[in-house]
Amino acid sequence: MIIGIGSDLCDIRRIEDTLSRFDQRFLQRCFTETEQKRSDGRAGRAESYAKRFAAKEACAKALGTGLRHGVFWRDMGVANLPSGQPTMALTGGAAARLAKILPAGHVARIHLTITDEPPLAQAFVVIEAVPI
Repeated sequence: MIIGIGSDLCDIRRIEDTLSRFDQRFLQRCFTETEQKRSDGRAGRAESYAKRFAAKEACAKALGTGLRHGVFWRDMGVANLPSGQPTMALTGGAAARLAKILPAGHVARIHLTITDEPPLAQAFVVIEAVPI
């Protein structure tokens, strides 16, 4: 059963501007170390960060809280399954919120799709509760 859906659009130019103005301060506040390693090695660095930023926004919406009630940027990180498929790894307040909305006897599966078509990056998140 679906327990949360979220989507977000992010203007890549806004992320480029933020990176040029605040670089490490912005990265440390919003992105996990894994995300930073993956994005910093890309030719389209700003596009990569914009997609991850949109994914975090979409995930926060799917959790039903947005970025409040103890859910912070770094509590949500884009990760990849062994197949390469993107998903979200949750820690801290985001993981606690997920546990709160997850029905008993279920595990969560987070589906993520991210894309960009400059100047926009887009992400959709679906949180599914799967019976154990």
